[in-house]
Amino acid sequence: MVKPIVYGAIGGGAAVVVAVIVLFAFHPASEQYALTVEPRTEMVMGVGNVVRVYVQNTGSSPLTNVKIDYGTSSEPALPILNPGEKQMFSPPAGSKMVTVTDDQGITVMKPITDSM
Repeated sequence: MVKPIVYGAIGGGAAVVVAVIVLFAFHPASEQYALTVEPRTEMVMGVGNVVRVYVQNTGSSPLTNVKIDYGTSSEPALPILNPGEKQMFSPPAGSKMVTVTDDQGITVMKPITDSM
């Protein structure tokens, strides 16, 4: 009577260990601080081609004091950009580059093109 319970407990414990190992092995670890910057041209009905810059926190922690700089002008700093949050910006006409920085030490520079 005791042996089936012991074997069941050992089998159940082994199954839990295997499940935990598989979970950690196949679950991609996200960085604590990560940022993506995506400048792109979009067609807007009635307006034509519009250049937009999308900034997203792809890390697991909030980013603070996020600054968007176009070289000749900049956006007001975002005090906080939470994990998964995405913001859209419209650079001034003629902007060729966008640089995004934050207090966590991330700097991303991307060229801006106004063609589709």
